[in-house]
Amino acid sequence: MWLATLASHLGNSIQAVGASWLMTSIAPSPDMVALVQSAATLPIGLFALLAGAIADLYDRRLVMLAAQSVMLIVCVCLAVLAWRSLAGPRLLLGLTFLLGTGFSVYGPSLQASIGELVPRADLPGAVSLNVLGLNVARSVGPAIGGGIVALGGPAAAFAFSAVAYLGTTTVLANWRRRPPPREKPPEGIARAVLTGLTYARGAPAIRTVLLRTIAFGLGGSAAWALMPLVARDLIGAGALAFGLLLGSLGFGAVIGALLNTRLRRHLSNEALVRAAGIVYGAACIVTAFSPWLPLTMIVLVIGGAGWVQALSTFNVVVQLWSPRWVVGRALSMFQTAIFGSMALGSWLWGHFAESFGIAAAVATSGAAMLALPLLGLVLRMPADAVAQPES
Repeated sequence: MWLATLASHLGNSIQAVGASWLMTSIAPSPDMVALVQSAATLPIGLFALLAGAIADLYDRRLVMLAAQSVMLIVCVCLAVLAWRSLAGPRLLLGLTFLLGTGFSVYGPSLQASIGELVPRADLPGAVSLNVLGLNVARSVGPAIGGGIVALGGPAAAFAFSAVAYLGTTTVLANWRRRPPPREKPPEGIARAVLTGLTYARGAPAIRTVLLRTIAFGLGGSAAWALMPLVARDLIGAGALAFGLLLGSLGFGAVIGALLNTRLRRHLSNEALVRAAGIVYGAACIVTAFSPWLPLTMIVLVIGGAGWVQALSTFNVVVQLWSPRWVVGRALSMFQTAIFGSMALGSWLWGHFAESFGIAAAVATSGAAMLALPLLGLVLRMPADAVAQPES
């Protein structure tokens, strides 16, 4: 399952490079390029809660299999359209949105399945391993994607992604899952969604984590959304450099994931999130003013480590504070918070860059991240739940 998920994330990273670079060719304004990030993340913000209810109500293997099949078909369509030069901006954004919809359905079922595969005592380590796989893909995927785009164009990147999704689909089709016994009577989807929202409203720890996640995603999304233009305009390079910059963020995230368990032994959740925001914000400010690719790559490695420390901490706290019967919905609300805020933030930072420039947008985003630790004065991160009840 871990390898299958790694393949899926790898395909997603390569597809993202192809889509972003294709947009710089067909509609190169900052707001349109930033909309690619919005189109990829907005569905997760819109549909993750529904997907979380589905993950709690239906066979998670079948849910993940259906989602991966849709993503495979979308990538095949993108490859054909890009190869025939038929992918206009609206069509590219629409298919990217559809791909994000598939990922929004896949994510909660995947994360909720982790608790079926490992004992509860090993859950923090398993979550970190899952995050590690995501960021291994984010580190090597963009660099591979940049090389593929440089050699064969965006169509080749989309085709490669389709092959990766095919591998994941094959593994899921052969997984013999044993569904755990139900802890609650069956619910309809609408009732399940309402139950999840009611639970989150009445759980102060979950509510705090979701609010901190939204602030983190809004403030920090500029670099992710505008990275193609950072490569092209601030550094004066091409698709390969774009892939290397994204890969640097991903490589830093791998380092952060590897250090997460050790850091959690010595630092509180609040201290981890504060430090992560400061590190990531400082990296964004240096990126905004650096004209040199090697320097930008180095600071993005550091920034990527900060980024994943915060997201891993948010994720683990949600998992540990949520009973198993509602964990899929709780995780989907976390996904809604991070990806919805990134989608909105990408759109806002794109318009900011259109008016004030790319460097100003990335630097202002970094300054906002430096100020985020002040939120801890009123919304302090909860400590880990040692023995969260199952009902």
